[in-house]
Amino acid sequence: MARVSQEHLDARRRQILDGAALCFARNGFHATSMQDVLKEVDLSAGAVYRYFSGKEELIAAIVGEVLGEVREAFEEAAKQHPPQPPDLLVGAVLNRTFGLRASLTVDGEPAFPRLVIQAWGETLRNPELATVLREAYSSVGEAWERVVEAYQDAGMMRADVPAEHVARTMVAMVQGFVAQQPLLGQAPVEVLQNGLRALMSMSVPPPDPGVDHSSVNLAETPSN
Repeated sequence: MARVSQEHLDARRRQILDGAALCFARNGFHATSMQDVLKEVDLSAGAVYRYFSGKEELIAAIVGEVLGEVREAFEEAAKQHPPQPPDLLVGAVLNRTFGLRASLTVDGEPAFPRLVIQAWGETLRNPELATVLREAYSSVGEAWERVVEAYQDAGMMRADVPAEHVARTMVAMVQGFVAQQPLLGQAPVEVLQNGLRALMSMSVPPPDPGVDHSSVNLAETPSN
């Protein structure tokens, strides 16, 4: 009996993941059955179940793959001295992530943003998937923290702000940009880059001599 090459196994796994991603993005996780996935990829049940035990394992693999790619990109960026500024770095990572999945579309629109929303919604009902996403996002956040620390070491960013706070803000910004697209319409990555550049260009205006700033602390939480 002829042995199946690793290239063939990898291609078949890719075929199943891409087909499942389209089904989930098109119809939602709960409305998609394994029969829908089998029809989409045009494979037998045995061929698919050889790789994945069911829908939960499929969506966990899809999400884990995407976030793993993002984490690796930021880890590589952290090794540069200094790393690219945030607008260029975010643009490169997002363009690569979208580009790798450009062929996956639903009604002419990229499937990836829809899939992100589906996955996040599913975490409210699926503790196992929630754990997968929590661990994956934690690893992305840790990679971003290393980038921020490299910025701070190079004197590109204030050192008095915890790297974790900056990392969480950047993850939220990118995630929000992706999640907006199914509702607000597709937007090029340059939109996010331009917004980042504008924020990065801000300077603190000189104090107004007519205002007493001595008692103003924006970090304080107003009392009720």
